[in-house]
Amino acid sequence: MATFFDKFVGFFKNAFRDMKDSAKAQHEVDKANFEAAKAESKAQWEEAKAMGDPKRRQAAMQARCDEQIAAAKERTASANERIDAAKQSDQMQ
Repeated sequence: MATFFDKFVGFFKNAFRDMKDSAKAQHEVDKANFEAAKAESKAQWEEAKAMGDPKRRQAAMQARCDEQIAAAKERTASANERIDAAKQSDQMQ
């Protein structure tokens, strides 16, 4: 039969084993988060360095403008389709 002392020691053995496992898992999480932050920082640095070159900066700005123009043209086409659909439904009534 287990005595109170044996139960007491067993409780703490389990508690410390759980804390050890938890600490190992948290260390892995922290390590992964650190690597992600390090990679993001390097990417931000490389992007900033690339923006120092006038040709690259101009090319990036042109690409951004092209994307915005394409999005605006899509919105215009969608609006025109809705206008046409509304006109056709008015003519049918």
